[in-house]
Amino acid sequence: MEASNKIFKIKGCIQHYAWGGNTFIPNLLGVPNVNLEPCAEYWLGAHPSASAVIVDQVDGLTLNELIKKDPGATLSEAVYQKFGELPYLLKVLDVKQMLSIQVHPTKLEAQIGFDREEAAGIPINAANRNYKDRNHKPEVMVALSDFWLLHGFKEKSLLEKTLADVPEFNILLPLFKREGYKALYQFVMEMRVDEVNTFLLQVVKRELRYKREGLLTKADPGWWVAKLFDGVDQIVNIDKGVFSIYFFNIVNAKPGEAVFQGAGLPHAYLEGQNIELMANSDNVLRGGLTPKYIDVPELIKHTLFEGIVPNIMKGNEIRTGEKNYPCPVPDFAISKIELNGNTSYSNVTKGMEIMLVTEGGAVINSSLVLKKGEAICLLPDTTYSIISSGHCTMFRAFV
Repeated sequence: MEASNKIFKIKGCIQHYAWGGNTFIPNLLGVPNVNLEPCAEYWLGAHPSASAVIVDQVDGLTLNELIKKDPGATLSEAVYQKFGELPYLLKVLDVKQMLSIQVHPTKLEAQIGFDREEAAGIPINAANRNYKDRNHKPEVMVALSDFWLLHGFKEKSLLEKTLADVPEFNILLPLFKREGYKALYQFVMEMRVDEVNTFLLQVVKRELRYKREGLLTKADPGWWVAKLFDGVDQIVNIDKGVFSIYFFNIVNAKPGEAVFQGAGLPHAYLEGQNIELMANSDNVLRGGLTPKYIDVPELIKHTLFEGIVPNIMKGNEIRTGEKNYPCPVPDFAISKIELNGNTSYSNVTKGMEIMLVTEGGAVINSSLVLKKGEAICLLPDTTYSIISSGHCTMFRAFV
């Protein structure tokens, strides 16, 4: 590709999953949503199932196709030799209904699990398929709004307090004190549907009443349990994922704050909008709050059974106007760039970078104008500078 064509606009793909909101992503992108379809995710990457498209190409060339034509030149030789593909996927998420309880495998376990399911002849698109690829799926999210999520098990003393405070959970306290996190979680996750109903029915009814009476906030597990059952006429077949809402940390990330989630850490998004950057994988082991396939033994095998204190990152200023959120993986990195009219930003790319404007507008190299919701791709060894006449916020994804 000619040097003059090393920076170009790309257009991503909207994913219409049922849990998404119907205004945030259309408003960000400036596109209509007349039928009020759920717009859950906006993908900016080279994932083969939903690759971004290069805007100025009349033939609709995708980013994935461009990379395949010359991976060394588009990714850099170092990235291509290490990963064989663009190793990250940048997304915008609008979470209206809470997502499934989930855990992601390590890279080694993903390779083993993928090869095992291939050998067993399970089709890649089968409902009971756990491993869609041989990659791990660490991810980092940066909040664009007040964002709520479940993130890892509570520390021992906090979980003991929860088990003591919820009357129906008192019977679980001796088990947890005696045998720990794994025994507790395995016990509730292996319950039959009728046992779950017996265990949780009064819990759900009480939380619904508390929420109606204004006794709960979003920092309380009961608020989210009540949200799950708001408007439900008959409480039957209670999802065992409800246990996780009580056992996990409830985290509130403010705009500009970030949370990293690595292999084995159980988590679920609850509500809000964020930027998400993840390894290019679709390996998800689910533990509830979903109609999708749940494999409890596989989930238990890969879950990190320890209490944690959530690390909410504020971002480290690495140069004027740029905050980086350090992630302990080689696949990706993310920065937030803010310009205020009298500041500029300059850099040189080492590999392929993707940048998205979430507020305001900017000009790249005095020629390419970017508006809110627009994204660019920058190829390796590209020198660029960014200016803005007013306030502008961008997110930069890179290896």
